[in-house]
Amino acid sequence: MSGEKKLQLGVLVSGRGSNLQAIIDASQAAKIDALVAIVISDVADARALELARRHGIDATFVDPRLHTTSEEFDRTVIDLLRKREVDLVCLAGFMRLLSPHFIREYRHNIMNIHPALLPAFPGLHAQRQALRYGVKVSGCTVHFVDEGVDTGPIIMQAVVPVLDDDTDESLSARILTYEHQIYPQAIQLFAEGRLEIRDRRVVCHGTDTPQQYEKYTWRAINPS
Repeated sequence: MSGEKKLQLGVLVSGRGSNLQAIIDASQAAKIDALVAIVISDVADARALELARRHGIDATFVDPRLHTTSEEFDRTVIDLLRKREVDLVCLAGFMRLLSPHFIREYRHNIMNIHPALLPAFPGLHAQRQALRYGVKVSGCTVHFVDEGVDTGPIIMQAVVPVLDDDTDESLSARILTYEHQIYPQAIQLFAEGRLEIRDRRVVCHGTDTPQQYEKYTWRAINPS
């Protein structure tokens, strides 16, 4: 890891924060050149907020009921991120769609993790969608966020087998293990300045790609 100033992360959450924990763990273990500067939730009792506080991280609840529009809510969140000089916004189980204003303010500086191999099964209940469709493999995807629902350029994917006796819960748990691995890795690639977006493809520069990345799919999927 470099001795330069570390990437400042703002993590948006709505739930328990397992991916937040994975990012914090990677940061504290010096596996990523990044620090979580602030955690923001739209749910007052989200477990992720308490998790952040236990690690001494600024954890803030922004009440959607006090904002008349999605953009007004997002402007409040953006103000908090700006005060913390956040470089990269990470969605980790954040259950609100970002407004076009938010996307414009942080274009190509917002990441999300989705529990499916996009562009298949976007939106809610991705694991249930996969099981109902009868796919033989599923997985997870880290992607940049755009104005659509899970439609942004793909950074990294991990493939997970779907077993004949899988339930929503068992498949979700198997996928989650890989979410915790590839999300910090994608953040590190961003911190190293190795990611370039070309139309719908995210290109990873550098010929010294670490061996641990080799089992993951790098090339962006073009849904067209």
